[in-house]
Amino acid sequence: MFLFLLGAASVSFFAYQVQKAIRLVLIGGPDHRTDAWASRVMEVATGWLGQKRVLEERVVGILHVLMFWGFLMLSSDMLDLATANWFSGSLLPSALVGPWNGMVELGYASALVGCVAALARRVVFTPEKLKGKSQLEGNFILLLILTITSTSFIIESGEGPSKLWEPLGYLVSGIGLSQTVIIASYWMHMVAICSFLILIPLSKHMHLVMALPNVFFFDRTPMAKMRPLAIGENGLAVPLEDLDIDTFGVTTYDQYSWRQLIDGWACTSCARCQDVCPAYESGKTLNPMQIVHDVRSFANEHAPILLTGDKPDETMMQRLTADAVWACTTCHACVDACPLYIEHVPKLTDLRRNAMMETMEYPEQLNVAMGNLESGSNPYGFGAHERGDWAKDLDIKIGEPAEYIYFVGCAASFDERNQKVARATISLLKEAGLDVGILGMQEGCSGDPARRAGNEYLFQMLAESNVSTFQELGVKRIVASCPHCFHTLGKEYPDYGADELEVLHHSQILAKLQDEDKLPKIEEREDNITFHDPCYLGRIGGETRAPRSVIGGVDVEPERHGTDSFCCGAGGAQMWMEEDADKRVNVIRAKELAETGADTVAIGCPFCSVMVKDGLDSIGCEMDVKDLAEILWEKIVEDEKQSNELPA
Repeated sequence: MFLFLLGAASVSFFAYQVQKAIRLVLIGGPDHRTDAWASRVMEVATGWLGQKRVLEERVVGILHVLMFWGFLMLSSDMLDLATANWFSGSLLPSALVGPWNGMVELGYASALVGCVAALARRVVFTPEKLKGKSQLEGNFILLLILTITSTSFIIESGEGPSKLWEPLGYLVSGIGLSQTVIIASYWMHMVAICSFLILIPLSKHMHLVMALPNVFFFDRTPMAKMRPLAIGENGLAVPLEDLDIDTFGVTTYDQYSWRQLIDGWACTSCARCQDVCPAYESGKTLNPMQIVHDVRSFANEHAPILLTGDKPDETMMQRLTADAVWACTTCHACVDACPLYIEHVPKLTDLRRNAMMETMEYPEQLNVAMGNLESGSNPYGFGAHERGDWAKDLDIKIGEPAEYIYFVGCAASFDERNQKVARATISLLKEAGLDVGILGMQEGCSGDPARRAGNEYLFQMLAESNVSTFQELGVKRIVASCPHCFHTLGKEYPDYGADELEVLHHSQILAKLQDEDKLPKIEEREDNITFHDPCYLGRIGGETRAPRSVIGGVDVEPERHGTDSFCCGAGGAQMWMEEDADKRVNVIRAKELAETGADTVAIGCPFCSVMVKDGLDSIGCEMDVKDLAEILWEKIVEDEKQSNELPA
């Protein structure tokens, strides 16, 4: 009777807490995540069941997988024990009892091995990120799992285990344990299970419940693609002239979507997001894992108010803090690293929207950039009539139809250093015989700085203006040397009517032209080269091969490269905000690049070019910083010069 009451109490408590969490999640706003079921089921099979992201960290991943798959296999045995073997004795066909027992024992053994190894890691080799509350909570849960798994073999030994299907139980039965020990083990086993049920909804182990829906309802849109202020019945953004909304972004808990809110209960506190966050590593207050925890703690603390439909006095900005919200570079390393598909960045950019367009509580430094964008369509403050001045002597179409339009971007249009990149890019495209032009003063900022800063209204104004220009000139193909423009034009402009636009990063078109023998490949170099992968090209854009191909390969890679590259610190409108001298992201990256010992850092982004150069200068490193287009063009010019100097 006592066991029945304990079990009923623990199951009831578990069920109450789970339904409470579900109710708190469903307070959130709408979010269309029920499309493409086949794709979602496949992601569950590989991401949840297959644990593909968990296994990216081999050692810790294998330990987790052993416990995860172990619990999947042994879970039915808990029901069997709680019902005095009714499941195996009455419900399960006799032909399946043996294989089922084998599966259960394998599950217990797998979970036991994973648990012991994980406990040893946490106690003996405790990583710094696991210390504190998480350490105590995690260790206690592991001790419960250790109790559940170890006592299972003792209980099994007293039930006449099969030598074939239950070898471990059979082995333990040979010890000759007394009935008292077996009964005591049964009680320990069941009490540990009941305790586990009580602790699951109160701890990070709530992910055992919420991980599955979190993975199933993952975001199928391209990484870092932000959503318009409002979407019409045609699936496109509602034009500004027709826009009629009362509030912008997020300030209250219920303004987050239900899918954004699941994240809080799905987090395992593995700290992988924390480990890759440039803001956190540079000593700022932003910790992406804490952001997710704060959303859940806000819900739990204000549950009585939220569940009655009222709104707490505390806002989400107050809970997550403005310092953390404005420190994000939107590099999406946290999103990419999360094994449970948690979406950290949108929680921050949604708060920025509200702060920028409604409460007007944002960093004052952004006033200059936003003002310049409004008046001159560029954050630098130059007049639009100067946008094409860098190309006056290049004999190129300006504001005319062409097969390819080079979208220069603000940096390459006005920044003297990056104008060299634009000249090299155009020279290469003309060398390959392409029909290429630029928009000149008709080109406006892509709007990336405004959108990442939260000024969605300004972004849409810029986007609608550019799309109108594209349509008037019949632009179909665009080349961009800025990964931010590459992402914004290619992944986000389709929401504003540019759905037939093909957008290429300049590394992609240059690599293609090399493959077609329209541009020469670099076979030999005098200097050693490393490459810094821009976040919006590598991790977010998925392009890591083309830039390396253009420069003839990389001699030495930095420790973090490719889709795992470390941010330069300029994204998320950070380029236009001040950064504490002792907390500079670009210095961290510069040190990593300097450690390669290379002569030159190849770059594929104007922002990265500035940030990496400044970082190298600050640490006294004299490495050259060159865009990949510059490297290729200089090689072509040098080869032509040498060819002309050869005797006839």
